[in-house]
Amino acid sequence: MFDPLSQAFAQDPYSVYDRLRQSPEPVFLGAMNCHLLSRYEDVESTARNPVMVRSLQAFADDKTIAEQQRQANFHDMPNHEQFVQFSMLERDGEVHRRMRMVVLRAFSKAFIEKHRSMVQNYVNGLLDQVLQYRDIEFVEDLAAQLPGHIIGKILGVPDEDCPLLRVWSEEIVQYFDADRTPENKARAESATRNFYTYLIDQIDQRRKTPTGDLLTTLVQAEKNGELSETELVSTSLLILAGGHGSTIDVLGTGMLALLRNPETLKHLRGNPNLMGTAVQEMFRYDAPLPFFHRYASEDVTVMGQDFPKGTKFGLLYGSANRDSEAFPDAHQFRADRFPNRHVAFGRGAHLCLGNNLARLNLDIIFSTLLQRVASFELRDSEPQFRTGLSSRGLVSLPLRLRPA
Repeated sequence: MFDPLSQAFAQDPYSVYDRLRQSPEPVFLGAMNCHLLSRYEDVESTARNPVMVRSLQAFADDKTIAEQQRQANFHDMPNHEQFVQFSMLERDGEVHRRMRMVVLRAFSKAFIEKHRSMVQNYVNGLLDQVLQYRDIEFVEDLAAQLPGHIIGKILGVPDEDCPLLRVWSEEIVQYFDADRTPENKARAESATRNFYTYLIDQIDQRRKTPTGDLLTTLVQAEKNGELSETELVSTSLLILAGGHGSTIDVLGTGMLALLRNPETLKHLRGNPNLMGTAVQEMFRYDAPLPFFHRYASEDVTVMGQDFPKGTKFGLLYGSANRDSEAFPDAHQFRADRFPNRHVAFGRGAHLCLGNNLARLNLDIIFSTLLQRVASFELRDSEPQFRTGLSSRGLVSLPLRLRPA
């Protein structure tokens, strides 16, 4: 019924999610040792519940944590364990709040809005190059060229380094899926080690010569005793990695949704003020990060069933966002959907800090595309999606463009 690594699931996870939501109890996924929650109400309430935590460190002893690491094949990879597995995303309680407040101050909506003109100028320059060609591969030629460079500019890393940082980010993120082969494990550990070496050099430069970038702000927080050096590295890595893949993915799936809904695309052209709600709908319609986990830090009751402390739950954000009990016409892409209480950015203490930047990127690039491109034509009737459960995105999206 549920094979998250199959191509069939990648092409159409939503029919599977529809069936999962009919289950009266959580469905156990042995490959990831977790109980899946697929209904909006269950996913949303679990994500907000402070008893449900990201890390075993919140309640388990060292022996239990080590055993869980071995079972998940997250052991014997020291760099990944130090800088990825125990990053802000994987912390809870006071430690998480302390680290989150540092980033929240530095990564506020007002701070992001100050970079609007920079994002617009970068998009204009990128389109100047891309629109020289009638046929493009949207994911690689356009989507993949935006998020990493933008977050790189904000954090302060050289623009020419961004393509390599994207590769490392993808190699790290892929290891959170169910396909934890020795090869994937080696790539994740190597990428983390390379990221650490790179970031330490950048951090040392900011210690010697502070600038006005985000990395300097984080270095100052370390100097003030708000972050340890390990936390500084892991937070910088998280910001860079988080600024890559998910935004690339939703740019691709958002474009595909518009191409498959030509009346909506036409409506957006005539009503550009709807772009903000259209972007929110892109995140709901195809959540780029459709799966996150939580552990029960004490005995809990979920969907009327009792579960012991330590139980792992899989929150299927992608399924929750297509639940007809929460969204009328849930399988329809509606650019004017409002309200739109999707959970693509999570909920509760771990609400995505990068959501303002992600939405700004999408708003600007799609608004600019509709101004500068008269028509889009899909050159592949059935574009291929990547396999996996933890992320959702297209392998490629070949388009034919006619500039305005």
